[in-house]
Amino acid sequence: MFAHFCSTDFKIKNMITKVTHMCVYVLNQDSAHDFYTNKLGFKVVTDAPMGPDARWLTVCPPEQPELEITLFLVSEGPMFSKETVATMKELIKKGTFGAAVFTCNDIYATYEELKAKGVEFVKAPKK
Repeated sequence: MFAHFCSTDFKIKNMITKVTHMCVYVLNQDSAHDFYTNKLGFKVVTDAPMGPDARWLTVCPPEQPELEITLFLVSEGPMFSKETVATMKELIKKGTFGAAVFTCNDIYATYEELKAKGVEFVKAPKK
């Protein structure tokens, strides 16, 4: 039996309401922790051991505590095969794996502050 419904037949509630966690794949969690906290000024939300060689490490922008960015170690194991790890590491090293857009109040001041902290940019911001 076939039933036909149109949008006026019933109301659909949004099942997904927001994103709470996103993943940034990293080669070294200590280096990632240092970069996100000491250079970008993010806050650590969770830093818990997850086995002998990794941890569950999340950070958030200070003004957006509801979004946790998981600094996820790329390593061979239940999640990734040896071949997948090799590919992911190569892409991460090239800077071509993943993207994000951050906002700020003054891009020029933020650029100068981050540059002074050792953050490397491909080019300076322009109007």
